[in-house]
Amino acid sequence: MEYSIRQLSEIAGISARTLRYYDKIGLLKPSCVRESGYRYYSEKELELLQQILFYKERGLKLEQIAAIIQSDDFDIMAALHEHLEDLELQQARLDNMITAVRKTIASMKGEITMSNAEKFESFKKEMIKNNEEKYGEEIRSKYGEKEVEESNKSMLNMTEAEYDRLKSLENEIREELNAAVKDGESPEGERAGNIVRLHKEWLGMNWKQYTPQGHIGIAEMYVADPRFTAYYDKDITGCAEFLKKAIVCWVERG
Repeated sequence: MEYSIRQLSEIAGISARTLRYYDKIGLLKPSCVRESGYRYYSEKELELLQQILFYKERGLKLEQIAAIIQSDDFDIMAALHEHLEDLELQQARLDNMITAVRKTIASMKGEITMSNAEKFESFKKEMIKNNEEKYGEEIRSKYGEKEVEESNKSMLNMTEAEYDRLKSLENEIREELNAAVKDGESPEGERAGNIVRLHKEWLGMNWKQYTPQGHIGIAEMYVADPRFTAYYDKDITGCAEFLKKAIVCWVERG
């Protein structure tokens, strides 16, 4: 079956202008263009458009979506399973947060007693989930199942003050890294040394036992794994590389 651009627009709930733009940038080409200039789309394009909208909903940019759906090994069924898994994880997160908010409301009304640990439990669980989803396989492979489980357990057992300090350290490290790279600082400078000390404290709150070798090892991962690099280079490119060099320099100094 063929769909005109107007029909596809109505089915998908997006404008014809958007479809023409997708055609212009090569993201979604019509199956044919008649002599009159009208675009027509087949079932294949309809399925691809659904994938585009799924990926957009997950926050991917159009150029990222194009690279995925235009890949030779792109599999729509596999993509659908991936979307489903992502949505189920989002639903689990929302359910967790909804439960926490309801309990907080009940606590403030005096209907239940909620400990400080419970108030922050959902946030700590969310952090663990995010880490597991993004880096779990690599970290478990490098440091072992037991080490990762101990780290997760330590996170869940954090007091409110410890959790606040952990989040504060994360923000301070990012801010200092951005400023150091922006200002052209050297990884061997005192500012870099302070960043490494902050990072060491942060690791100490996540790891059962800190080791200089482990610190250097994770620094190597920051530049070897694009996901780690993307986290540190989110605002300014070069932060992951700067952090790795600074860690190698200052950890070896003792």
